[in-house]
Amino acid sequence: MAVLVSFDQVTKRFGDFTAVDGLSLDIHEREFFALLGPSGCGKTTLLRMLAGFEAPDGGRVTLAGQDLAGIPPYRRPVNMMFQSYALFPHMTVAGNVAFGLKQDGLARDEIAARVDEMLGLVQLRPLAARKPDQLSGGQRQRVALARSLAKRPKVLLLDEPLAALDRKLREETRFELKELQRRLATTFVIVTHDQDEAMSIADRIGVMNRGCLAQVGTPAEIYERPASRWVAGFVGDVNLIEGRVTAVYPSFVMVDRVGMRLRVAHAPVAPGPIAVALRPEKIRVSHAVPDGAFENGAAGTVADIGYLGTLSLYKVRLDDGLVLKAAVMNEQRAERPIHVNERVWLSWTPDAAVLLME
Repeated sequence: MAVLVSFDQVTKRFGDFTAVDGLSLDIHEREFFALLGPSGCGKTTLLRMLAGFEAPDGGRVTLAGQDLAGIPPYRRPVNMMFQSYALFPHMTVAGNVAFGLKQDGLARDEIAARVDEMLGLVQLRPLAARKPDQLSGGQRQRVALARSLAKRPKVLLLDEPLAALDRKLREETRFELKELQRRLATTFVIVTHDQDEAMSIADRIGVMNRGCLAQVGTPAEIYERPASRWVAGFVGDVNLIEGRVTAVYPSFVMVDRVGMRLRVAHAPVAPGPIAVALRPEKIRVSHAVPDGAFENGAAGTVADIGYLGTLSLYKVRLDDGLVLKAAVMNEQRAERPIHVNERVWLSWTPDAAVLLME
């Protein structure tokens, strides 16, 4: 896909604070892109520079090859859906959706047709005459979305659009947003601090930390092959095992830690200190030591068990004090239950772990 939005060495400062620090990023046409990161990492500032509400202190922001410097927000082919929805309380649903079209001077018949199309798209035609205070939170979110899409922007910007919804509605709306983006073939850029939200709806994710991009990739790439300890810890749950690379072979390396020897299927790295990232669901919990288990395993004592419905999370304290978490699907658990304070054996395959230099 062609590049639609490009940030080239963009920097933004607020006094002594650098919100965005020399960041470069390309976003493609018809892509659902997520900017993911903790509060204060610069993701909303980046969105606001694309929308035209902030001007970069350095670098360039381009859209379809055009430098956006000096172009006011209302002249950019971009629309932004705010976290607060910012609906006009005195207007009806249809009036809110029509507002931007009237500002642009479109003909009455064209406005009516566009409003009807947008309300149909978000399944709100029966509620066209209601006021915002007569709607649920989910319905207000749909009105804001319809209003943002009515002007047919090249890029739709969504700033934490689901934050005000309850958990169940938020999960349902994620998939509706993804389906809507596919049908419209419009580029969506969403800002969120919710890892599950970004992972479930985005084609690609840019993970931000302290004004910089820590990693860009598909949800699977970022989860399965994090680029650093920080990314591994921020996206999902992870165990980090510090050790030293003691032997390097073409298709795997050996990592030693006191009381533990790990074989990791990975591209060769130089001998020395390293971290092994291991997701909890990659670990098997058993009462007995598996046959031939002299690598990728350790004995420990169950310190805590969390029941999460479809799975249980075991916190196991190894003999050297390191605590590892293992997530086990409940229907896969052994016939004999595992209890707190019981001795168990943890094991995993060579391709379950990832080596992290940073």
